[in-house]
Amino acid sequence: MTGAVSPWWAPDRHADRRPRLLLRNRILAAFRAWFAERDFVEAETACLQVSPGNEAHLSAFATEAIGGSGARTPLYLHTSPEFACKKLLAAGEARLLSVARVFRNRERGPLHHPEFTMLEWYRAGVPYTALMVDCAELLALAAETAGTRRFVYRGREADPFAEAERLTLAEAFARFAGIDLLATITPRGETDRDALAGAVTAADLRVAPDDTWADLFSRVLVARIEPHLGIGRPTILCEYPIGEAALARPVPGDPRVSERFELYACGVELANAFGELTDPVTLRRRFDTEMAVKLRVYDEAYPIDPDFFEALAVMPDASGIALGFDRLAMLACGADRVDDVIWTPVAETLP
Repeated sequence: MTGAVSPWWAPDRHADRRPRLLLRNRILAAFRAWFAERDFVEAETACLQVSPGNEAHLSAFATEAIGGSGARTPLYLHTSPEFACKKLLAAGEARLLSVARVFRNRERGPLHHPEFTMLEWYRAGVPYTALMVDCAELLALAAETAGTRRFVYRGREADPFAEAERLTLAEAFARFAGIDLLATITPRGETDRDALAGAVTAADLRVAPDDTWADLFSRVLVARIEPHLGIGRPTILCEYPIGEAALARPVPGDPRVSERFELYACGVELANAFGELTDPVTLRRRFDTEMAVKLRVYDEAYPIDPDFFEALAVMPDASGIALGFDRLAMLACGADRVDDVIWTPVAETLP
């Protein structure tokens, strides 16, 4: 019979973890210097918000503020500093960095932790492809700081110094699943659930009667696409269907797809980027749709932040990206779990 695993603070276990934790610190310091050299302003954003975000499958931690009179106001720990950062863009910041502690409920595993560090940065007045260049430089900087020439995770390897492969979702679905993704989306960006269901069935994946188009899209992405991404070199997966990018603007000339990309290495998603949508009418409609899905699936929904929509009216065109720093540190340090590069992991909870 084996004994229980020592807590993270046990001296012997901490001694094993400490070299990676110190390396994490050095990588973060190098990143901060990289951004400072490029005239980014680092801002500390408030964790407590009136809305934690309005994406259907992100779950927040809820709390409340109690005023002097005893009145109670619902608040949430943010799932991303995005809303606050965009208000700062509206205020006049043009190059903005947030190194934020963020919180996501219903998430715990080798690549997930309920509290983690997100690097989110924005560039006003530049195309979202500029963020692809940023990602390439930061991957190389993380590896250089860690003293490694390769990232390895569960037997998969990637060269962080190699030029990233750029792959659209349509190309990825055709290559790895044999599915013509754009044939299931109308020229106006509307989705055809039955068309995708037929293609998914032909690809030998399960289709349930109550599956939506988005459910089927996610199933193919997880089962057939993601395991092939970032193998040998990083992958930039771009031009997501418009329905899978609530906060991104459409690609000029093709309303079926959006200015969204995700960065992968060793099959691990590291970052999510957008050419930011600033049209408040379209964005409100998308938020309402996302919250309707959330209510159906999770029996809860989050409020809309009216202050955010007021800020959109004066926010400049911008591109923004969120990078999961713990995941990148994990790859750079050769760790097996994000917990291994987090100084004080949240206690495991009972089921």
